Amino acid sequence: MPKVKVYVRNNQKNVKIPVGLRLLVRKCCAAVLANEHFPGNAEVSVSFVNNAEIRKLNRQFRGKDKSTDVLSFPLGENGVYDINHETGAMLLGDVVISMETAVKQAKVYGHSPEREVGFLTVHSMLHLLGYDHETSPLDAAKMREKEEEILGELGLSRENTFTENEGK
Repeated sequence: MPKVKVYVRNNQKNVKIPVGLRLLVRKCCAAVLANEHFPGNAEVSVSFVNNAEIRKLNRQFRGKDKSTDVLSFPLGENGVYDINHETGAMLLGDVVISMETAVKQAKVYGHSPEREVGFLTVHSMLHLLGYDHETSPLDAAKMREKEEEILGELGLSRENTFTENEGK
């Protein structure tokens, strides 16, 4: 069974990273590759940043001067990836998650920050593998279906992760 090495870095101080979040990110990356029957070992980098940093990256690389929840920077195209010559692993790319936005969106959607970060990780991993929800409504539906399938396998389905509203 192929392995994935996930380098997780916390490059922000605005949000405390919950215990177990790094492990969850690694599980999400592995689950995507298993679901997609990825043919070999892989490496991916995941960075937690704040809104100011993700806005800067979004402006620099996408020409959009606003913060966003997650950015994906694939290193491969059409299933062809650079190889780490020391390990033989395919280099998939980089995932950048705004923890401030992830926490905010978790509250809006009524689920845990862990589920939101799990979703953003799965979403970005699919981008690294070539999925693109912006090409057509059909591609968006296929990607969303794949995301929910993988999150369900991880116990992070929508039905399992809603939190109770406080102040009832």
